[in-house]
Amino acid sequence: MTEPDLIPVFDGHNDTLLRLYQSKEADVERLFIEGTPGGHIDLPRAKKGGFAGGMFAIFPPPIEKTKRSAVPPAPSDNEPLPPELPRAEAITSTIGMASILFRLERAGALTVCRSAGDVREAMAKGSIAAVFHIEGVEAIDPELAMLDVLHAAGLRSLGIVWSRPNAFGNGVPFRFPSSPDTGPGLTDAGKALVKACNQLRMMIDLSHLNEKGFRDVAALSDAPLVATHSNVHAICGHSRNLTEWQLGAIRETGGMVGLNFATGFLREDGRMNADTGLDIMVRHIDSLLQALGEDGVGLGSDFDGAMIPAVIGDVAGLPKLIDALAARGFGRALIEKIAYRNWLSVLERTIG
Repeated sequence: MTEPDLIPVFDGHNDTLLRLYQSKEADVERLFIEGTPGGHIDLPRAKKGGFAGGMFAIFPPPIEKTKRSAVPPAPSDNEPLPPELPRAEAITSTIGMASILFRLERAGALTVCRSAGDVREAMAKGSIAAVFHIEGVEAIDPELAMLDVLHAAGLRSLGIVWSRPNAFGNGVPFRFPSSPDTGPGLTDAGKALVKACNQLRMMIDLSHLNEKGFRDVAALSDAPLVATHSNVHAICGHSRNLTEWQLGAIRETGGMVGLNFATGFLREDGRMNADTGLDIMVRHIDSLLQALGEDGVGLGSDFDGAMIPAVIGDVAGLPKLIDALAARGFGRALIEKIAYRNWLSVLERTIG
């Protein structure tokens, strides 16, 4: 649901379901529909900002007693990987967040979309178009039985790892400065997961995956390569960002990258600092356009999962970034591609 004079935004990544899940509120539908004082996305602010939908991520959080849930407070070049998450813990939180997604749909707050056609239809009706996505598949067993169940429920996109190891592969630690070449590639189970996703027409998200795992996906997958919320390593040398060869591999497959708003992945100094201007965001978009072309760039905010620039603040601030792109000289056709059309295109070519 967007204001009529705004360019709609389909966003590659948010962690709003995690925020609602961790709120422990019984009536999360009301929190989302009426609006909340904290966080980044709810229905009133989404309408104000032109937020038309996106990938609603389910992220099984670290166990608070053993590991902080946030990224390191300051850049470090030797930050270790967080520990593996027990599958039982991951199943509980994954099912809990999936339940919230479907409860929001029943309440009329959004539409769960299982195809690109569903996304277009929801946007046309003014309903938030939510694609069921998982970031870190710890809830899925190596035999992939849970994958079939989740796909039947509506799962259409997954990131094999968050920034920790699991049965399928290894994520990148939150290191700065660091290359993404930080560990081994996919396990045999991970390679089988890639093939299963291709068969099910499920999009594979490369954000958080280390370099060797990225190479494995690129070698195995017959779908466009996609990083839903990553930035340019040449500008911000964080292990989470994409190097020149990774961007080239994505371009070769007709894939795309969504710009991550997290300040620690934007800034040249790698610091989480809300006092970060729009200029560095536009610079990353410029660089992504040069590497990927006009059809390969979108937005992947990481709303409700990261510290974002204060100038944007929350989802209601999306028009400020759109205005900054216009001020940079981008025409409306290109801005619309970045804002939503490129995501619709890649969804058509992945989930169908």
